[in-house]
Amino acid sequence: MDQQAIVKTFREKGQVTIREGNGKNLTLLKTENWKPEMGYDWTFLLFDTFQIRTVCEPFAEVSLDIVDFSSKPTIYHSPVSRVIRSAPIQDGNIRFSLIREPNWNKLLFQISQPVLAKIDHEKNEADSQTELYFPLLGPSTKEMFLGPEGDVKIIVG
Repeated sequence: MDQQAIVKTFREKGQVTIREGNGKNLTLLKTENWKPEMGYDWTFLLFDTFQIRTVCEPFAEVSLDIVDFSSKPTIYHSPVSRVIRSAPIQDGNIRFSLIREPNWNKLLFQISQPVLAKIDHEKNEADSQTELYFPLLGPSTKEMFLGPEGDVKIIVG
């Protein structure tokens, strides 16, 4: 994966599309570039737990521990932070995932901000291509609701 080229395209265009190892296109988008007509099936990608504060309401320790100690790729649904004005919010919640896979984590670290991601099944063109599999596309991906006071609900387990 040519991370420098991906980061350069992302910074110049505000988005980049990567064809990952499964052959699916993953679009990364700057949060401020999202518009409602783009749909609501976007997920914030984070490279570190401290970034949760930028996209969600403050979490109880138990919720942070669930994110910290999760061993499988997981998409979390949580109440959106009051500072976020424009984002794919559904029922007051956003979706986010902490990406731990080293190569994808390093890419997100180089971008250095929470980004929105969407799997584009109908898009044929990609700005970049990699043989690396994107972790959220695997069969073991979970989905959970995490509330700020520690309430937890398994959505897809």
